[in-house]
Amino acid sequence: MFRNYLKTAFRSLQRNKSYTFINVAGLAVGIAACLLIFQVIQYENSFDNFHPDKDRIFRVSVHFNTPDGISYARGICFAAGKQLPIDYPRLEQVASIFSAQGNQLTVLDETSHPQNKYKENGLFYIEPQFFDIFHFPFIAGNPKTALSAPNSIVLSQEIAEKYFGDWRKAIGRMIKYQDGKICKVTGILKNPPVNTDFPLKVAMSFKSLENDTSHDWVSTFGDLNTYVKLPPGMSAEKFDASLENFGKKHIPPDYAKKQGFNLQPLSTIHFDKRFGNYNRATFSKELITALSLIGIFLVVIACINFVNLATAQAVDRAKEVGVRKVLGSRKRQLMIQFLSESLIVTVTAVTIAFGIACLILPLLNQLLETKITMHINITMLVFLMVVTILVTLLSGLYPAMVLSGFNPITALKSRFSNRGSGGISLRRGLVVVQFILAEALIICTLIVVSQMNYFKTAQMGFDKEAIVMIPIPSDSVSQTKMTALKTELLQMPDIKNVSFSTFSISDNSHWGSDFNFDNSPKISSFNADLKWADADVFKTFGLQMAAGRPYRPSDTIREFVVNETMVAKLGVHSPDQIIGKMLSFWDGQLKGEIIGVVKDFHSNSLAKPLTPVVMSTWKRAYELMAVKLSSRQAIHTLAGIEKLWNTTYPESVFEYQFLDEKIADFYKQGNQLSQLYKIFAGIAIFISCLGLYGLVSFMATQRTKEIGIRKILGASVGNIIYLFSREFTILVCISFLIAAPLAYYFMHGWLENFTFRISIGAGIFIITILASVSIAWITVGYRAFRAAMANPVTSLRSE
Repeated sequence: MFRNYLKTAFRSLQRNKSYTFINVAGLAVGIAACLLIFQVIQYENSFDNFHPDKDRIFRVSVHFNTPDGISYARGICFAAGKQLPIDYPRLEQVASIFSAQGNQLTVLDETSHPQNKYKENGLFYIEPQFFDIFHFPFIAGNPKTALSAPNSIVLSQEIAEKYFGDWRKAIGRMIKYQDGKICKVTGILKNPPVNTDFPLKVAMSFKSLENDTSHDWVSTFGDLNTYVKLPPGMSAEKFDASLENFGKKHIPPDYAKKQGFNLQPLSTIHFDKRFGNYNRATFSKELITALSLIGIFLVVIACINFVNLATAQAVDRAKEVGVRKVLGSRKRQLMIQFLSESLIVTVTAVTIAFGIACLILPLLNQLLETKITMHINITMLVFLMVVTILVTLLSGLYPAMVLSGFNPITALKSRFSNRGSGGISLRRGLVVVQFILAEALIICTLIVVSQMNYFKTAQMGFDKEAIVMIPIPSDSVSQTKMTALKTELLQMPDIKNVSFSTFSISDNSHWGSDFNFDNSPKISSFNADLKWADADVFKTFGLQMAAGRPYRPSDTIREFVVNETMVAKLGVHSPDQIIGKMLSFWDGQLKGEIIGVVKDFHSNSLAKPLTPVVMSTWKRAYELMAVKLSSRQAIHTLAGIEKLWNTTYPESVFEYQFLDEKIADFYKQGNQLSQLYKIFAGIAIFISCLGLYGLVSFMATQRTKEIGIRKILGASVGNIIYLFSREFTILVCISFLIAAPLAYYFMHGWLENFTFRISIGAGIFIITILASVSIAWITVGYRAFRAAMANPVTSLRSE
């Protein structure tokens, strides 16, 4: 019986090739987009899910109570990591990890001479217990002892092969760290999977990390993370609550009021941007929800095409249903027959969609900088089966009910009309729904793109063009060469200025600290962003003064320049009034007079508010060199800089990044998502237009006689096109009236995440309605034009 249903369904679909093609094409594109979105969501949700007992792994982080609310940081102090196992002996494991990304390693040959030098972004100091908490297996060496001794180092298989050709030859070899330590390779780590926020390439013994902050409970370090593994049965909520007492016990009273510890589950690390992670990229749960909805919308739009075209064909299939009922077919059998057609279309579309997704996935990986793979596994099979069943029911159930419910006598007497099927009002409603979704996507896309363009073009408060940022060695010997290097660079004709600093002028990394102002014993209620830079920083970046003067050249801290936000946060009424006031940091270890106020500039992403900034000289802290180029011969000039660098620092790797590229990295994820939204909006419009084209084609066929009579009576081609376009134009406009406020509401909430943002103006909505109507006219007009140009004599003769 079922075989007969399928044979009949195939014959019916073959007779209506255009109808079948439109349905299959629309569903295939929509399902392919949905499948790719599913792959992205599955990939993002898989981060660090492979660790055994992952539900018992937590990161100990820090929160700060500030006048602006609670802020969070993933890093803690060194003292806390040492004290936790002492105060909480029931903890199964405690381990700290410190990121040293970007530091240099020099591979030594068999005779301990330098062989090759590398800079690695996956370099960490790690305690041995880390590998008892997390599942990063070794392929050589003992994970319990490999990092127990100072100056021991573990390489990933990829890095070992990069350094030594064969990872089996790496054990026992020597590597020189940039501070001069000679480290011995004691283990080889299996390459970590791509879906982890621990990009481990090189692991050094935590005991090799020299720091004098083991008793400092105030200073926190963003690159220092401490993880705990709770024993079975220990409540995470109770342990989190007990950390409040842990903080009060050890943090000095003045700081304990505004600083404390909290527990963060491993499962949230990839998604919570308040804390961040070592990949410096989070993927919010809200974004997952948004992508899921877009995937559902695209499939729904494609299903609407199916329903519209199936109900529109009701007149043509009425006699078929009448004959089948007269011959004894029951309603249930007819419904199965029509659902079989839907199933064939859906299965075909899913098969094609899978092929499309496989072809597009490499481009998606390139866009998102991911390594997603398409595997036929249980999860994928279940997803495809669920999609097939839901799409079949969603697109085929209502048409099957309509078609199987025809009165056979009425149908056979040819008294059944399309209007009588009740399908016109339904189709109008579905077209409205279809364009609501498509137009909402267009509006959202335009807003996201506009916000990203704003980030690109907004003034940062400093000159960012043709400035090269070059990391410099920070050891004492290298620092003695900085002045000479600067002097020689300034003699090059295409270099305008050179300055040294700890971080770039706008950077996600920074030093933050509270302070004492104007000799007050009271500690500030907020932190200042400390920018250590030489006196040439003002010329190099074109910083403007609001009051006072820039500080003078010095190797140590003597004078301070603050920004306008700092003046406002301190409650000082004008920049001139703060000149001459004293600032003191770290219990008076660093202090000096405020001699100038610089105009506000964005020291980090435009998504974040302006921060209070304090600037001063401190040569010992410089780790970066900024070189301002004339834009004429950038490539030639960079070659000259590298040649001079290799002469000055022969043991150090030369690398650079243009400042505008670094700033663009702040918004990389946003730009990637804006590209995705463009693609999805285009897909939504494409599927909707397919449906419109199919409906107009069917209408043109049904109204062939009417068009012929109208032309004989004098109707022009324009009149005929207007006849078809008028109704759909009205429907598109109705869709816009519903889509616009919905999109505005959701996107206004999205923009609230950014401190500096665009306002949603009327232009975005005008562009959307004009684009929607134009696309509808083009789609409808093309088919209507063909119908209008047909010879009326031929159509009337056929009637």
